[in-house]
Amino acid sequence: MFTGIVEELGEVTAVETLDDACRFRLRGPVVTEGAKHGDSIAVNGVCLTVVDHEGDEFTADVMAETLNRSSLGALTAGSRVNLERPMAVGERLGGHIVQGHVDGTGEILERKPSQNWEIVKISLPADLTRYVVEKGSITVDGISLTVVDAGPDHFTVSLIPTTLDLTTLGHKQPGDPVNLEVDVIAKYVERMLGDRAQGATR
Repeated sequence: MFTGIVEELGEVTAVETLDDACRFRLRGPVVTEGAKHGDSIAVNGVCLTVVDHEGDEFTADVMAETLNRSSLGALTAGSRVNLERPMAVGERLGGHIVQGHVDGTGEILERKPSQNWEIVKISLPADLTRYVVEKGSITVDGISLTVVDAGPDHFTVSLIPTTLDLTTLGHKQPGDPVNLEVDVIAKYVERMLGDRAQGATR
């Protein structure tokens, strides 16, 4: 489990294309400290497993399903990525509960800079609209953010200078894809209410 608080802005150093997958080599001095085979690291919000690690770099295999359902397939050598290790038991939950399971992808539609923050408008797949509410939580490229406005096919977030400086959202432009993970609590509530409604009609 993750919190959506990005630990560092890493970099893809190599991409190896396999038959039905890709192997990424990524640089991240913070997240590789003490890393070992089998550990989990979130890359742009996608939970990946460390295959190997040497120095400040690690490799991770990404299967076709993940490439098709996330924006990782667009990564190339030199791409910057958000990196986060799983939350340790007993630590503060600074963001919100993030699983590292991408629900869909959106696209940066618009950026409106201000003196102290920036409003970013992001497209929202139709099947995720019901989970996104004003002032609710959403994960964008692994970043825990608060929804400012929730529209029928988009939402907006307000980014402070720290987020702009230390994550990929400081660099992405209109047209760029982003990974989206909605609040898992909303999905559980929907399922439980659905089961209750079905039970009442039996």
